[in-house]
Amino acid sequence: MTFKTALIVGTGSGLSASLARLFAKEKMQVALAARETDKLAKLVQETGAKAFACDATKRDQVDKLFADVEAACGAPDAVVYNASYRTRGPLIDLDPAEVEKSISVSAFGGFLVAQAAVRRMLPRQHGAILFTGASASVKGYAQSAPFAMGKFALRGLAQSMARELAPQGIHVVHFVIDGGIRSPRRAEPPSSPDSLLDPDAIAATYLSVLQQPRNAWTSEIELRPWVEKF
Repeated sequence: MTFKTALIVGTGSGLSASLARLFAKEKMQVALAARETDKLAKLVQETGAKAFACDATKRDQVDKLFADVEAACGAPDAVVYNASYRTRGPLIDLDPAEVEKSISVSAFGGFLVAQAAVRRMLPRQHGAILFTGASASVKGYAQSAPFAMGKFALRGLAQSMARELAPQGIHVVHFVIDGGIRSPRRAEPPSSPDSLLDPDAIAATYLSVLQQPRNAWTSEIELRPWVEKF
């Protein structure tokens, strides 16, 4: 089955923007969600997408987001959760409120978005939910406990959902983005070519996963530059 409407939650200028451009090129109706939509004006104009304001950690806002997207674009059958929040520092110096926010944005928001998406996908026995993870999904780095806690939780959510929902036609995939992503604000040093992931190349992998036949689904995939150690 083909996908008609994609919702990208946590849209910014990097991977999410590459996904929006590629999905639009594939003739999908694209909906973009972010806390602030002003920054999405250029991407909306470029892709023909529709933008929606949403704090993914708030249940009422997530419910409104899906209702609004469904009314404007149709119920999304491909949902990407790309939101995360990071706070760093020695464990004893971490602000508990910031730790709570990191876990809430990285993981609890993913649960709320996934739950709302699945409610709409189950009646049709069709859909895909793609979670963007990171190196921290599988490795807890020093002075980065909150990010690891959130990303570990998101990975656990994805694994549980994949086992529960695959028999019901819903493809759940977790992507381990193991490395930095190239952007206008983060260019590769001339001395280290290929040291950053190309967001367009990552987006192409997301699309290829959407195109997998049901008898050969993947539930997790790692992407890293060939120079990245693992």
